[in-house]
Amino acid sequence: MDKIRVLLAKPGLDGHDRGIKVIAAALRDAGMEVIYTGLRQTPDKIVSAAIQEDAQFIGMSILSGAHMTLFPAVAKLLKEKGAENIHLFGGGIVPDQDAAKLEEIGVGRIFTPGATTEEIVTYIRDTARDLPEETL
Repeated sequence: MDKIRVLLAKPGLDGHDRGIKVIAAALRDAGMEVIYTGLRQTPDKIVSAAIQEDAQFIGMSILSGAHMTLFPAVAKLLKEKGAENIHLFGGGIVPDQDAAKLEEIGVGRIFTPGATTEEIVTYIRDTARDLPEETL
């Protein structure tokens, strides 16, 4: 398997990026290739960047409360652009009932405060094992 490619993004108006930078460093330390798009990204820019970068994963960090708008928008764009093979996951302050709804629309997992970087690395590696070979 080639290196796992993960695109990380901070969509919307949320300007708190310390956590996603910690995640980016942990994923790089675990041998993954990480593309961090920076703050205030739109769903369209995130999906376009993931496609251009041949990412297998999109990880979004949302602390603004806009998770029920931004995750569905990215999931919808992935389908519209024929990129459903890119696995979407994220983190932030997301109530359990919202996380369950997001999983129903295709968001793989939501990591909430207290999740460790090791949990995220393990999740990505385990999920990558189940991805079709042509996406790796």
